[in-house]
Amino acid sequence: QVQLVESGGGLVQPGGSLKLSCAASGRTPFINAMAWFRQAPGKEREFVAAVITHGGHTAYKDSVKGRFTISVADAKKSLYLQMNSLEPEDAAVYFCNARSTTDSFWGQGTQVTVSS
Repeated sequence: QVQLVESGGGLVQPGGSLKLSCAASGRTPFINAMAWFRQAPGKEREFVAAVITHGGHTAYKDSVKGRFTISVADAKKSLYLQMNSLEPEDAAVYFCNARSTTDSFWGQGTQVTVSS
């Protein structure tokens, strides 16, 4: 099992920045990839960004490319999402995800609100 705890959400004005963190514990050596997803009210959960832990290859949702940066550190025990130039459309609950070859694990989410 892998346990994931997100933090760093909050209220930010349009154009502002936030850095989300995800602390992983448990069977972290078996993690192959980590990702951020988000879910806005009334909408389905959607992919935001991912990183392959071996090699560091990253992928992003088109609308966040150039604004968000995903990174992993501490031997896969810490996942980050640096979010710049935030837009109202980025407001959502952001979830951390970790995957091994057989399982997928989720955190409970952290709320990001973008409003003036």
